[in-house]
Amino acid sequence: MSPDKLKTTITKASAYIGKTWPLYSFVTSNPLSGYESLPFSEAVDKARDILGTNVYPEVRAYRQAWQSGEIDEKILKELLAENNRKETPEESLTLLEGGETSAEQNENHELDRLTVKWLSAYMDEGLAEWSMPGKENGLYQAWKGLAVYDSELKGIKDNGLPESAAAAIEKVLSAYPEDQHLPIITAHLAALPGWTGYIKFREESQNAWQQQYPVTLEDYLGMRLLIARTIKASIMPEGEAEKNSNTLDTLRLIWLQAWERSWQEQMLQKVSPKSARASENKADAQLVFCIDTRSEQIRKHVEAQGNYETFGYAGFFGVAMDYQNPKNGLINKSCPPILPSAYAVSEGVSENNEKEFKKFNSRNNLDNFFSYFLRRMKNMLPSTFGYVEGSGVNYGLALLTRTCFPRLWYKQQRKWENNYEHICEPGIDKISDTVSDGTGIPVEEQAAIVKSAFDLMGWKTFAPLVVFAGHGSHTANNPFGSSLDCGACAASRGRNNARMLARLANNPEVRRILREQHGVQITDKTWFLGAEHNTTTDEIVLFDAMVPASHQDLLPKLKADLQKAQHAATEKRLMRAKNSVEAAERKAGNWAETRPEWGLAKNAGFIIAPRSKTLHTDLGGRCFLHSYNWELDPEGKALEGIMQGPMVVTQWINNHYYFTSVDTENFGSGSKITHNVTGMFGVLQGNGGDLKSGLPLQSLRETDSQLYHQPLRLSVLIEAPIERVTGILKRNASLQQLLDNQWIHLLVTDPTKAQTFRYRKNLEWQPDANAQPKKATEKKQKGMEVTA
Repeated sequence: MSPDKLKTTITKASAYIGKTWPLYSFVTSNPLSGYESLPFSEAVDKARDILGTNVYPEVRAYRQAWQSGEIDEKILKELLAENNRKETPEESLTLLEGGETSAEQNENHELDRLTVKWLSAYMDEGLAEWSMPGKENGLYQAWKGLAVYDSELKGIKDNGLPESAAAAIEKVLSAYPEDQHLPIITAHLAALPGWTGYIKFREESQNAWQQQYPVTLEDYLGMRLLIARTIKASIMPEGEAEKNSNTLDTLRLIWLQAWERSWQEQMLQKVSPKSARASENKADAQLVFCIDTRSEQIRKHVEAQGNYETFGYAGFFGVAMDYQNPKNGLINKSCPPILPSAYAVSEGVSENNEKEFKKFNSRNNLDNFFSYFLRRMKNMLPSTFGYVEGSGVNYGLALLTRTCFPRLWYKQQRKWENNYEHICEPGIDKISDTVSDGTGIPVEEQAAIVKSAFDLMGWKTFAPLVVFAGHGSHTANNPFGSSLDCGACAASRGRNNARMLARLANNPEVRRILREQHGVQITDKTWFLGAEHNTTTDEIVLFDAMVPASHQDLLPKLKADLQKAQHAATEKRLMRAKNSVEAAERKAGNWAETRPEWGLAKNAGFIIAPRSKTLHTDLGGRCFLHSYNWELDPEGKALEGIMQGPMVVTQWINNHYYFTSVDTENFGSGSKITHNVTGMFGVLQGNGGDLKSGLPLQSLRETDSQLYHQPLRLSVLIEAPIERVTGILKRNASLQQLLDNQWIHLLVTDPTKAQTFRYRKNLEWQPDANAQPKKATEKKQKGMEVTA
């Protein structure tokens, strides 16, 4: 096999394995993204064959939804009839219960164990005190140099070790016909999909660890196949077992569709049928939150406190950036994973704050030194016993405080945080070849970033104070903590993007360009500032150090109202009439808390419409909300941007939650109780096995048997002329593919026709009978097909 053909074969085989994101930037993404070219039903069937997983909700989930009324009986019976099923709902459930089977288990345990042993040693990112020798040469070469000393691989040197991974793969595969090469490679990559997915992540991200210690799927396969040959494990996967599941899968899909259709009808009933009109009353303040489902709840409580207007916008605030943290110097991606970072943002001392900045740096350097010193003392063999004896009292007091007084611990941690926002301002540079060029960006480009944000939200009038509120989570002892931060910021906190956009919008030159070239009027009466919404405690912190004297008198009322909103939000979320904020802070500081917050659990819908459509309803934290005004977007460019970006990202999030719910062991990470952090980048169950790639059971279920998240595919509702949406789909084959293959359900409320349409396939639309004022008839519209 030629080198090019080998790489092509590996790429094709690995397409069926999703990426595994590291704990420090745990992005929720569709684990079956490589299957999106297939219809959903075919994709999940193929995934089950390759990965040995469950792909539909378990029967008891359907039964729970049926008994609680979440699945509408009329809708279910209609779908059964459409598919020529004669069973009653109860009879079909009984059939499913009789045919339910567990996910297939990989039997090649010894091969997996030995492979994981070497992967864990090589992939370590700083947890181990002694690093594996030769890592700078790559996985295969490092393993090759040490494998001959492994007592569990006796005889490996007898046959000779090929010089390269490609030669090793060729040597093993030469014993098999060429038409079996792809199935063999696919099977060995799929045997440990978590580790395979993390190698894919490393290869594609080219992060600092990958640049210093490179690893490739070719290296991994070369090592694994040689180990397999040495221990006489199976190289060729066994023939696929016959599956008598087509009939049952049809029923499973019908029940899933009925559940989804029932939710869609509930969503449509809650959304206002009236077309939106801009309010004539100017708000005292406007707040822009992330489209995150947790923002939907806090927005309602903020609006209830006074004359406030809220907007929804993807939480990276349109700044595709990498951010350098001044506390540790680390650079993290802070924009959607599907976007390349265009800018590098770092902190610089603001005017008249040089002394405070020097104090910050001195304390920060001291903190970093002590952190490093204590870690070294704990890990160095000569100092271990003396260190334990000498530090026992201090650690004992800390353990006691964290265990018995978690709220006090949380408050102290917040107090001791080296917040730098009051002395620093973010600066933005271009990224060229992944390196900041240090020259800043032209003011025209700054204006374009701000203008794009206003266009996507359909926004042209501005209050005296405008707050961009990113969001982040604060939890204790939680390896998956980054999964609770902003998905649009690649699992970073959105505060830095919010501050950056505010600074750009406050730039007088940016305002001049917006006024002269785009007709966007931002007067001196408006000031923009960044903020952070803590989704664990619902506290909203304003970064107001740079607010000018002309606007200082507006801050006290806004801060007081945000505190009231925090109390109202935590009371409802935690179902406590008293001391709800204190209870939320205890959860944030309690290192034994398995569910500090539910995160994006229960997400099911994405609404792209003006706030007036959802202002007077409670969507239960189940919908992503993106502001959009179709009347201010005659060419549909803003809507196209929303569908290309946020809609795809929310589909990733939704399908991550779907698949980790239907198979928490294989797509998720099982129970937190037996988690074991490995290499500082991932978790294992116990002391070995596959690297876990999804959310833990406690993020998805109330109990081991009772679901909290409802595994439904994403339902998107857009308010816009249907011809506009059809045109966008015609221009974007990848979006049409997601819809045609039913990875996303799309509904469009057309204000020009006072009708709601449901997307079918191939640009065909069907009027939604339950949402229409009158019965729709079959007809053709210009640029679209509408069928009854």
